[in-house]
Amino acid sequence: MSAVGTVLVTGGAGFIGCALSQKLAGSAERWVVLDSMHPQVHGDTVRPTELYDDAEMIVGDVTDAAAWDTLLETVRPDVVIHLAAETGTAQSLHEASRHSRVNVVGTTEMLDAFGRAGIVPGLILLSSSRAVYGEGQWRSAAGELYVPGQRSHAQFENAQWDFPDSEPVASSAARTWPTPTSVYGATKLAQEHILSAWVEAHDSALVILRLQNVYGPGQSLINSYTGIVSLFSQLAADGKSIPIYEDGKITRDFVYIEDVADAFVALLKHAPKQGLVRYDVGSGVGTTIQELAQHIADFHHAPAPHVTGAYRDGDVRYASCDIEPTTAALGWQPQWSVERGVAGLQDWIAAQA
Repeated sequence: MSAVGTVLVTGGAGFIGCALSQKLAGSAERWVVLDSMHPQVHGDTVRPTELYDDAEMIVGDVTDAAAWDTLLETVRPDVVIHLAAETGTAQSLHEASRHSRVNVVGTTEMLDAFGRAGIVPGLILLSSSRAVYGEGQWRSAAGELYVPGQRSHAQFENAQWDFPDSEPVASSAARTWPTPTSVYGATKLAQEHILSAWVEAHDSALVILRLQNVYGPGQSLINSYTGIVSLFSQLAADGKSIPIYEDGKITRDFVYIEDVADAFVALLKHAPKQGLVRYDVGSGVGTTIQELAQHIADFHHAPAPHVTGAYRDGDVRYASCDIEPTTAALGWQPQWSVERGVAGLQDWIAAQA
């Protein structure tokens, strides 16, 4: 990345923010992090050791207008990387106000603060989510594409995991209309719409990265809502059988943190000067939860995973993406397979212990 001016990273002391700082902060004149250090993620307010040494860290809440005004007295960002968000699809159903307050109001407070300070960043990067797609598109036996919507509680109760006579289709920002099936996904889509409206009115640029399931060294080991890979890893390390929901065939695109950070690096090399672009960032490979659990169990020589038939309301059956448009536009290619990534995460978890 060529040198940039001042970069402001909201939520920049978190999993992705720390990884980005190691890749990018050295090329910025200033790398400023605003993070609330929420105990669900961090456990305490100690500065993360994974954060780049010269990064400036400010503890503050994106929903706090006063915190924004104080920050912007001395920080005038040229680039904003907006990572701050409450995550967790299941938790968002029961804590909708919390997710909406941080994800939606936190975004509008940021933009309002920019207005009060007379700041228009040249580029805003939004870390969005595959959750905006919901179930995405499926293909019927007749070959027709359709959007099935959300699986109902009654379907779950009757163990009707799939949509009849249909197969899922990988999502793509170019062709898949967002239909979120969780409060979390709805708030992430709202972020996209809010920022899009703002940059268009201010002749700025917005890049939206719709991330699949990010995992790897540095992720929170205490947040049970966002770390299925780390949760499975800790169970297997303890010699326990990993419990698997539904019939084990829930599918996700697990993308390693190193690949995600490299996508951000590539993006900054190809960032637009104005307007909006969207990219899907994943491994491009769908992995069932049973396959993931088996990889982890094998690493630890743990008992075989077991299917429980349990479920989470609002959960999607299939989530993976088509990364070809992203690789073509950015010259970026994921390097980490699930097997290699799982091994890398296990080594890191062992080192933390």
